[in-house]
Amino acid sequence: MSRIAPAVPPYEPAIAEALQRIMPPGMEPLALFRTMARSPRIFTKMFAGGLLDKGPLSLRQREIVIDRTTARLGAEYEWGVHVALFATKVGFGEAEIAATVTGPTDAACWSAEEQALFAMVDDLVDRRTIADGTWMALSAHFDEPQILEAIALAGYYHTISFLCRGLDLPLEAWSARFPP
Repeated sequence: MSRIAPAVPPYEPAIAEALQRIMPPGMEPLALFRTMARSPRIFTKMFAGGLLDKGPLSLRQREIVIDRTTARLGAEYEWGVHVALFATKVGFGEAEIAATVTGPTDAACWSAEEQALFAMVDDLVDRRTIADGTWMALSAHFDEPQILEAIALAGYYHTISFLCRGLDLPLEAWSARFPP
């Protein structure tokens, strides 16, 4: 059980509309979203700052940053939701999924540009900065808007990871689990 009970229907109109817009048809809103709905201000701000729309990174690149960030921060809830909903869409097999959690930044299953994204996330998580070598690798593969997007994604999902872990959210029944 979450430390704050998720909101239950009927939701206030603005929240109900947002939940309907962001959730796939027939899928119950995520526990994270329903818990955030207990504070309409936080709910609104969270979605106003979301980065799941089409940005300068590909869907695969975006998911690499999100999955690695949430895995490195131990947020199995958010990692599992993203893996369940997006891994197949972005072409992740079992090796790639496992590598988002336990693999080194230079795992053979990733291209050089993907390895640069992994290194960026690991630098930010471990040192709260980006090492010069990592910056050089990022700059070799990505333009400034893409790099800014990647840093913002890592920061946003750092916050999401804190929410998931701080609230002790129970895992969604259908979501992926960290590999053993």
